[in-house]
Amino acid sequence: MSTRWLDDEERAAWLGLIAVVELLPTSLDSQLRRDAGVTHYDYFVLAMLSEAEDRTLRMTTLAQMTNATLPRLSHVVRRLEERGLVERFPCPEDARATNAHLTRSGLELVTQAAPGHVSAVRANVLDGLSRKQLVQLRQISTTLLGQLDPEGRMAGFYRKENH
Repeated sequence: MSTRWLDDEERAAWLGLIAVVELLPTSLDSQLRRDAGVTHYDYFVLAMLSEAEDRTLRMTTLAQMTNATLPRLSHVVRRLEERGLVERFPCPEDARATNAHLTRSGLELVTQAAPGHVSAVRANVLDGLSRKQLVQLRQISTTLLGQLDPEGRMAGFYRKENH
């Protein structure tokens, strides 16, 4: 099989995407650590719980939604639990499963952190795009995520119409 090398346009697009993938998480992490004392991934976990019914999800579902392994998520949730932001308890429907629940303190943190996070998202990504580019970005993201996540594990996160 012969290699299909990148042409100049493909290479420029690829390197631009890689630069964004490398720089954006660091920028969002810095803002959230400074303003709310959590990492971007911590915030992501808390935000997913804040949007769930009764602010509760099975750990396996939360791991899928946040693209984490169960051990990584368990470690993060343990740290959030130590801070009183999340609590875990056995799932009433399946004793083998564990649920994570966002506490009142966790909800307060998400609520307080959200405006600064949205401002950082706007400043780093959205405000620099025209409406046409924003639509294109959504279309491109949907296409790429369809390839990267064919089972739709994170579909509940990225396909929400109100986000």
